[in-house]
Amino acid sequence: MIEERIFNNRYRLDRKLGEGGMATVYCGTDILLRRRVAIKVLREQYAADAEFVRRFYQEAESAARLSHPNIVNTYDVGRQDETYFIVMELVDGPSLAEIIAADGRLPEPVAIDYAAQIASGLAYAHRQGLLHRDIKPANILITKDDVVKISDFGIARAVSQNTMALTKPGLVMGSVYYISPEQAQEHEIHETADLYSLGVVLYQMLLGKLPYTGESPVTVALKHIGDPVPTIEARAAGVSPALAAIVNRLLQKKPENRFQSASELASALREARERPSVAGYRIADDAPTQVLRATRAPLPPRRSPMPDRPYASTRDDEEPRSRRLAWLGLGLLIVLAIATGLGYFVFGRPLPNLAASIVVGDYTGMTQADAQQAVVNAGLRTRFTPTASDTVAPDHVIHQFPPAGTHVEKNQVIELAISNGRPLRGLEDVRGYSAIDAERSLQQEGFAVTLVHRYDNTDKDNVIDQLPKPGSKVREGSRVTLIVSNGPAQITIPNFLGMPVSAAQAAAAKLGVALDTSQSVPGQPADTVASQTPPEGTKVDKNAVVRVVVNSGSDENGAPSYGAPAAPGNGPAAALPNVVGKSFVDAQAALTQAGFSVTTQYAQQAINNGNIVAQQPGPGQAPQGSTVTIVLSVSGEVPDTDGMTRTEALNVLASYGYSVSAWEYTTTVGAGGKVVGTDPPAGTNLAPGASVKVTVNGTPQP
Repeated sequence: MIEERIFNNRYRLDRKLGEGGMATVYCGTDILLRRRVAIKVLREQYAADAEFVRRFYQEAESAARLSHPNIVNTYDVGRQDETYFIVMELVDGPSLAEIIAADGRLPEPVAIDYAAQIASGLAYAHRQGLLHRDIKPANILITKDDVVKISDFGIARAVSQNTMALTKPGLVMGSVYYISPEQAQEHEIHETADLYSLGVVLYQMLLGKLPYTGESPVTVALKHIGDPVPTIEARAAGVSPALAAIVNRLLQKKPENRFQSASELASALREARERPSVAGYRIADDAPTQVLRATRAPLPPRRSPMPDRPYASTRDDEEPRSRRLAWLGLGLLIVLAIATGLGYFVFGRPLPNLAASIVVGDYTGMTQADAQQAVVNAGLRTRFTPTASDTVAPDHVIHQFPPAGTHVEKNQVIELAISNGRPLRGLEDVRGYSAIDAERSLQQEGFAVTLVHRYDNTDKDNVIDQLPKPGSKVREGSRVTLIVSNGPAQITIPNFLGMPVSAAQAAAAKLGVALDTSQSVPGQPADTVASQTPPEGTKVDKNAVVRVVVNSGSDENGAPSYGAPAAPGNGPAAALPNVVGKSFVDAQAALTQAGFSVTTQYAQQAINNGNIVAQQPGPGQAPQGSTVTIVLSVSGEVPDTDGMTRTEALNVLASYGYSVSAWEYTTTVGAGGKVVGTDPPAGTNLAPGASVKVTVNGTPQP
């Protein structure tokens, strides 16, 4: 939070977004237009410097001339007291530097899209006579809709000036990792300098690393000037040949060997997207610009003594050896001069005396104690900074400054960042969320999630608790356990058979299920449960419906009353099988084979038709020859038996509670020997126990 401050009674500073070399950037509000803006405020120590103030206004004037979808808009510039500020478009999204730091390599289609948008913005700026001079990932902003915005034309100057951007003697503007060779040497620069920097950015997007690195800015600058052009091995790096060739051309040392305009580059990127296998732009650094066709692979060139120059045969070498050596010596002197100059530019003093200095060791990965001992033994001093880290174990060195290999004086302080583990974060309260939403929310925050389910009297799939508790400070990437409701616990259905209806209803209410007693069947004792669906032992959800068939106490078919004692048998006790749930045919067969007589009663209902829903007596022991009453569930409608054989039709009719009163025959319709109809016909309501006539195709059978 910052103290509330309003510039010119219009622009309110809300919070700090970041800091640059000469200004601080804030998120702010345009009170007049009621919109969010970015406000760049010149640092106080520079406000009294006329040269810095001039450059600050120059930035605003340059940027205000640019209006393009891929360039951050500038709205206003002003001064209040001794404070200078610029009001710009606020871009809701990360910088390309943050994306690369988080993701490493970017997918090739994404890299092409971003590079094409940057090229489009640069093409527009170049047409307005402006160079950017500081193209790097930190100055490229990406909106949530993947629109690229180029920011910070702070060191842009009119192309016609053609001078190196210097603010004070010895201060080279631009980031050394992305600087073009001609910019590092203070040569005249053109649009191709911005394209070189874009080539470095594209290289970094594709490979997740920089083409040139070193222990100091001087080293990196010298590599931009004199090291071979870095190439991308398409097959090894997983980059298409067309895009690898474009990067190769962008990173040429000589400006004339690069693309000559951002528009030309944008066209090449579009072609690479359409024809990724055609490497049309790979060239040697000293060769003239050319387009290679992929129709026939050329023979590999002979290796050159200098990797960034083409091979020159002895036969074609007309320059005497002595002259070549003289030129080589002069080149080395120039490089040394540049190194000395850059030492003044970057450090404000000459490079250290390497002979009298100490070489800094590599302390990364060491424990704090080991690193401190090693630094002291080398004649240096240490300063430790506790730092959170996702990758380095606690109490180990994450990184150091100066880096390993740097020459420093005795007693120099070595800054060591020590890991104190992953950063702590407050745990969000996701209780009451659905399990899916809670898991997604926590995973987006970087936590691992485990789901534990249990029964609870709350809505199913809702989070009822979490461990650790909400608001706890936990490490990034920690595991969070979510307790998720399975809803109320399931209920095991008991055996209601033989219970009085009132007792069965009371037991069902206590369990939390409903009892449907709308179906009845002739039988005794009256008002007792004859059958139930689902059967005993079934697990159901709370408030499920259990349907029971109730004995009505009557016996309209004249059969023995349900619940009456079995007719006495004269045989020894035998095992009485359980036939509830079996088909009518199977139940009859099982009881008959066990030595019992069978009588049938009917329960007309909409469920379990054709199956036995009750028996009396129940399974156990009974005298052989005694009578067992079975209750058959029927629909009360004549079944469809067309196309069945006589035996099949007889069994189906019996399963529906009907017998055959007569067989009739015909030869006019249907297949031979198959049923062609019944009287009454299929679907007719008919009381169970009645009989039907069946018509069969064929001749009468005995």
